Amino acid sequence: MMLRFTFLILSFLIFHSNGLKAQEFLTEKGKTLFISKAPMSEFTGESGQLHGLINLDKNLLDFYIDLNTLKTGIGLRDRHMRENYLETKKFPFAEFTGQIENVPTLIIGKEVPVTAKGKFKIHGVEREIEVPGTIKKLTEGELGLKAEFKVLLGDYNIAIPKVMFYELAEEQIVKIDAVLKKKKKL
Repeated sequence: MMLRFTFLILSFLIFHSNGLKAQEFLTEKGKTLFISKAPMSEFTGESGQLHGLINLDKNLLDFYIDLNTLKTGIGLRDRHMRENYLETKKFPFAEFTGQIENVPTLIIGKEVPVTAKGKFKIHGVEREIEVPGTIKKLTEGELGLKAEFKVLLGDYNIAIPKVMFYELAEEQIVKIDAVLKKKKKL
């Protein structure tokens, strides 16, 4: 809840300071996918509720997801993932806040590779990471963003019981895909 509140306050301050609205883009329906490739089992989880902000003028990225919205297609596995590993009652959100290295000039229809550097927080642990991805200016009012990065569960104090080793991989691949719309002037 605190991360969501922080995001809303941050968004308000950014959108209402200095009158700069030309390069601010938002999404509330971005897609997040994680892939777990364990020795005996591979599965994916996904959510269509990634919230995010890109402010190109201030070079600010802020994305978060309510981990309770992740679904793997098996209800019991979802419940175990939330209760036993992610502990979503205690740590409901994952968030990335950072900046793009070398903010590119965007041209409609041209996909540009970018790297974001910042802090990723999940399960109460925050770490500096780099996230490679692409940005594409779809129209004057929309950006497309794709990114992929790896998360080592041990780096974030997410335990994997030994008997689950064959079902849950230590390394999770996280992919995001979002269309962000330009913030309308008030």
